[in-house]
Amino acid sequence: MNRDAIAASVQEVYNWIDAEVANNTAACDACGKCCNFQAYDHRLYVTSPEMIHFTANVTDPKPMTKGYCPYLHEGKCTVHPFRFAGCRIFLCNGDSDLQSSLSEQALQKLKNICEKFDIEYYYTDLKTALNKNQS
Repeated sequence: MNRDAIAASVQEVYNWIDAEVANNTAACDACGKCCNFQAYDHRLYVTSPEMIHFTANVTDPKPMTKGYCPYLHEGKCTVHPFRFAGCRIFLCNGDSDLQSSLSEQALQKLKNICEKFDIEYYYTDLKTALNKNQS
C-alpha cells in the first residue's frame, strides 16, 4: 500500500472541499461546538482513506473515550490541517443543502481513491475509527 500516494490523494479532496466551502458558504468561526458531538447531538463519520491520511500525518492518534473529539483542546482543533472531510464541510452556520451536496461529492471522491489504490472502503463514526486504530 502506498500510504504517501493515498494521503496525497486525500489531501487533494480536502483542498477541493476547502475551496468549495470558501466560495459558497459562511466561514467557520472556530468555536469548537460541533466537535463536542454529544452536546451538539452530532456524529462525525470518516472513511478508510481519510484514516490513512490522518495516521500518515498524526503520529500519536488518540482514542475517543468521551462524547467529543479527543483533538479538541480549549475549544480549538489541535489537528486542524489534518481534519476530516466532515469537519471541513459541516459548519454551524452553513447551508445544510450545500453541506449535503458536498458530503455526497466528497464521499464519491474518497471511494474513487479506494478503487484507484485497491483498498477497502469503510465509512464509520470517528469514535469507532479512532478506537480501532488503538488496537
